[in-house]
Parts: sequence; C-alpha cells; structure tokens
Amino acid sequence: MDLVLNHDQRLDQLARDVRDGLTGSPKTLPSKYFYDAHGSDLFDQITRLPEYYPTRREREILADNAARIARLSGAETLIELGSGTSDKTRLLLDALQAAGSLRRFVPFDVDPAVLHSAARALSTEYPHLQVSPIVGDFEADLDRLPAGSRRLLAFLGSTIGNLVPAERADFLGSVRAVLDVGDALLLGTDLVKDPDRLVAAYDDAAGVTAAFNKNVLAVLNRDLAADFDLAGFDHVAVWDREQEWIEMRLRSRSRQRVRIASCELTVEFAEGDEIRTEISAKFRLEGIRAELAAAGLRADQIWTDRAGDFAVSLALPV
Repeated sequence: MDLVLNHDQRLDQLARDVRDGLTGSPKTLPSKYFYDAHGSDLFDQITRLPEYYPTRREREILADNAARIARLSGAETLIELGSGTSDKTRLLLDALQAAGSLRRFVPFDVDPAVLHSAARALSTEYPHLQVSPIVGDFEADLDRLPAGSRRLLAFLGSTIGNLVPAERADFLGSVRAVLDVGDALLLGTDLVKDPDRLVAAYDDAAGVTAAFNKNVLAVLNRDLAADFDLAGFDHVAVWDREQEWIEMRLRSRSRQRVRIASCELTVEFAEGDEIRTEISAKFRLEGIRAELAAAGLRADQIWTDRAGDFAVSLALPV
C-alpha cells in the first residue's frame, strides 16, 4: 500500500483542518473525516435506506452503461478516487475485464483501514488483477497517481458535491493536469430535484445519517483527544435553495465548552450554535458541462437513470 499520507501526517492535517474550521465563521468540519471504519460502515447502511436514492440511481446507470464505458475508455488502469469499499466499482471492473483491457485497479482513499480491507477483498475477488491501493487526499495528492497506460479516473457517488464551487474548480483543474491523451474521467453527480426528497435523503427516519454526522465528533475525540459530548449535538439537514445544495450541520443543544487537547484549542458553543459538517451540491446537466469545460474537460457522454435523479459523465481532456 502506497502511503502518501502516513498516520502522523494525517493527524497533523486533521489538526490543521479542525483548528481552521472551528475558529472560522461559520464553524465547519471537513466531511472527509466522517470516514473511519465506523463511519464507512454507517455510510454503507445509509446507501441501503429507502430515503437515500443516489447509490441506487448511480448503480442503475453503471449497470446499464458499464460495457459502453469500458469500450469508450479502453482503460488499462482504473483509478477510483475516494474509493471506500469500491462496491459499485465492481460493475466497472467486470466490464473492463470482459472487454479485455484492464490490467490494474488503483483504489485511492484517505482512510487506510477501509482501504486495506477493500483492497484485500478485491485482490481475492479479482486474482488476476493488480490491485495497488494509495492512501491520500484527492484534493492534494493527485500528482501521486500512477502514470502510463490508458487510465480511467472514477469519482463516483457525487462526492464532488461536497466541494464548494471554487474547490470544485481547483479539483477539476488538478484532474485535468494529471490526465494524458487517452485518459478519461468518470464523474458521478446528483441532480437538482424536489427539496423534500433531498432533505429526507440526508435526514432519514431511522437516524442512521444522524449517527454518521456525529461520528466526525467521535473521530476528533479519539484522534485529537477532544471531549465532545455527542449527545449534546443534534443532526440538522437543510436545503439551500440559492446555492442548490444540502447542508448537514451539528447544532449545539446547550451552552457548552469543548476542549481539543491535541490542538490546544477550546471552543465555546452557545445553545443553537452550529457546525457545518457537509455540503452536498446538486447539479444541472448544463452546469456539469460548463464546470468540466472550464477545467479543460469535454463531457463526451452524460448518462442519467430512468427517473432522471442522477448523472454519470465520461469526460475527456481537451
């Protein structure tokens, strides 16, 4: 396993992000820190909830179009950014292997435990495939991706929606910088739809998303010697009509003081104070094309599910 971020570097980055986020206005925490082993398990549960449509819709698109994606990309190396368990990616792996082009799979994720487990399972399931996991941050470490051969970079799950527009532009620019002629980007994006459906997808009746949201506090308690009381915060999901994104927040239930020992930081919360833990931007097809084009990428194909809830784009460098 290639460790772009080792354990100490990851903790240093976490401490910097937490200090910057919790001393800012509004208070924020990066959503990537949801995903330790427990957080990844909770998210896996979320993908199976009746309210959470994105995973089912994206899977439908990939199932219907994986063979076409394999033919159009001709990829010898599949790289998945923010790979997690690589569940849906198996549809691409199967199609690329059936097309006879695939030689290597590179799962790329910030959490080493989840990545190690997924890579071990994939090596067993695909014994003739070279599985080369990389621990890294897709916002900072794309220059460490392996070069050579025809590569397909998959960025699925509408994870790009967790970035504000300026961050999306930077990310897509970084992707374009590492793509060579013959490479391609496969991008999953959730589409704008009825706000009630959107809010329900991020505030499920069973409370799994609430536990997932609060898990970021558990990560800080464990990794930064913080003393957050998880019961002292409520999960909140709201639709921002102007920005066309969902915001997940943690709202303090009372006046409280939190000490984050590793950061030498004390944070005061009044009743009702919030931490924004995630945005999840929703897209329109013309907006997807425009953001790709601004980064020097052309949307060669855009597929949607039959209900029109989700889109997967195959983009080429220009």
